[in-house]
Amino acid sequence: MYRPLIFTNTGSRTCELRGFPGVSYVAGDDGHQVGPAAAMSGERGGQVPIAPGGTAQAQLQLANVQNYETDACHPVPVRGLRVYPPGDTAALFVPVEGTGCSATPPGNQLSIRTITQ
Repeated sequence: MYRPLIFTNTGSRTCELRGFPGVSYVAGDDGHQVGPAAAMSGERGGQVPIAPGGTAQAQLQLANVQNYETDACHPVPVRGLRVYPPGDTAALFVPVEGTGCSATPPGNQLSIRTITQ
């Protein structure tokens, strides 16, 4: 399944993003990471200017973890996604309830593409 991650410029000046956001599943009250971070897919891309109030996006692919063998996946409930915008060290939380692999399954349970307009 594919879902867009939308980044909105809430500031008063144009900003730019370039590259891939960091994305991982999180669980529990402490927000611990579940499984490996999203794999980067495709080219890095160029600078994407975002006017005040404007948006940019990155396509996130979420695998159906029920397709993995239980022993390879170790499925657990997740509360959401930890998202680091490209070039930023402060994470955002996006609520997404579901199931993630706490182990490292074959292939990627999450895959992210570069920021686009």
